[in-house]
Amino acid sequence: QVQLVESGGGLVQAGGSLTLSCAASGSILSINTMGWYRQAPGKQRELVATITSGGSTNYADSGKGRFTISRENAKKTVYLQMNSLKPEDTAVYYCNAQTVVLIPFRRLDAVWGQGTLVTVSS
Repeated sequence: QVQLVESGGGLVQAGGSLTLSCAASGSILSINTMGWYRQAPGKQRELVATITSGGSTNYADSGKGRFTISRENAKKTVYLQMNSLKPEDTAVYYCNAQTVVLIPFRRLDAVWGQGTLVTVSS
């Protein structure tokens, strides 16, 4: 069984910073892409940023220049550094892992974390 556990959410004032972490646990051989998505109240879940095992990154326009995604493959952990936060960044942030290869061999297409709430006050 694979679990993604997020941490680092909380309340921050506009202009502040937060760093989210997500650690994968289980009998994992490899994870192709890890990323962050968010869902604000009344809205659909949307991409924030993704990073491949090779370090290639992809950002939604909303976070470009403010958010930085990184990962430590050996720790199966992905991070999201968020700077210059705005009230519109308020959402539940979900960690995602795609193409997870397990031991003994089994492949999971996608795994989601339980989410961590980020609230940005104006």
